[in-house]
Amino acid sequence: MSHPISGHQRAALEAVAAVDGFIRFDRFMEVALYHPSEGYYRRDRARVGQSASTDFFTASSLGPVFGELIVASCISLLRGRDPAEFTFVEYGAEADRSVIQDVDHPFHAVRLVGVNDKAELQGATIVFSNELFDAQPFRRFRRADPHWEELGAVLTANGISESERPFSSSSEVLRLPDSAPPNYHLDLPTGANTLASAIAAQPWHGLFLAFDYGKSWTELVESVPQGTARAYYQHQQKTQLLASMGEQDLTCHVCWDHLSKALQGQRFETAEVQSQEAFLVGHAANKLAEIMSAEATQMSPRKSGLMQLLHPSALGQKFQVLSAWREES
Repeated sequence: MSHPISGHQRAALEAVAAVDGFIRFDRFMEVALYHPSEGYYRRDRARVGQSASTDFFTASSLGPVFGELIVASCISLLRGRDPAEFTFVEYGAEADRSVIQDVDHPFHAVRLVGVNDKAELQGATIVFSNELFDAQPFRRFRRADPHWEELGAVLTANGISESERPFSSSSEVLRLPDSAPPNYHLDLPTGANTLASAIAAQPWHGLFLAFDYGKSWTELVESVPQGTARAYYQHQQKTQLLASMGEQDLTCHVCWDHLSKALQGQRFETAEVQSQEAFLVGHAANKLAEIMSAEATQMSPRKSGLMQLLHPSALGQKFQVLSAWREES
C-alpha cells in the first residue's frame, strides 16, 4: 500500500534515504515528527487534551492535581535537601505550559524544554518528563528465520510504502536476540536511549524523573510478538504507521533496562522503575491524603483526576516511572 505525501515531504525523505532508497523507520520518524516544516510536533495545533480535535491525553490533561503530586514526589526524593536550590527542568512540555505551572512549588526556578529543543544543564537540577521518551525515533525489526530484517519505507511514484531489508548485526553496535519466533516484531527505542544519554552526560546533579510507558528488555523480546509501535490520531489507535504523515503521533514503548543503563553509565545511582500508582503512593502519600480528605464528600474534578492517575485500570499501571539520583561530583 502506498500512502500519499506532499512534494515537501518527499524532498525531506529523500534527504534521509540510504543510497539504495531504503528509509529506516527512525529516519522516517525524524521527518514525520520533528522536521522544521513537515513534522507533527512542529505544527501549530493542539495535540494533547480530551477534546475531539486533539490526538491523545496525558496525565497533565487532568488538571493541576498531577502537578501537585509531582511537586510532592520531588520534595520526597530530594533526600532532605533544600528544594529552593534546585531548578525544575521539564522536557517535552506542550504549548510552553509546565505541569507545575498552576501549582505552588518551592523550587528555585522552572525551565521548559520543548520537544524540538536542546538545553544546557548544570548545577542542582530536577529533570522531569511526561511521555517524552516514547515519542523518540525508533527502529523496527521483524524475524524472518533464520535472520532479522529491518522494517522501513521506500518512496514510490504515488507516495511512500513499507519496505524491508536484511539486517546484519555484525555491521553495527546494535545487537538483536540470536533467535525469535518467525514474524516476531521488535521495535527498538534507540532514540529514547540516545536522548537519555545526552541528558545524563551534562554537568548537573540531582533528580531524573521520567513518566512513560515501557517494558523490560525481556518483555520486549519475548512477550510482544506484534511489537509496540503505534500511531494515534484523534484518540484512535492506528496501525498504518506511514499514513497521514505529519498528522498523527508515532510512539513505541521505551526499554526501561536501557534507560537505566544509560543513566548508571553517567554515575546515576538508585535507578528504580515503578508503576505510576506505586510511585505516587510511595512518594506523595501526604499530598494524596490531603486531597482525599479535602474532597471526601464529593467526586470533584480534582478527585476524579486523582483516581485516573492511580487506578490500575486507568493510568496507574499503564504508565511507569523511572527515578534516579546523581550526587554532585
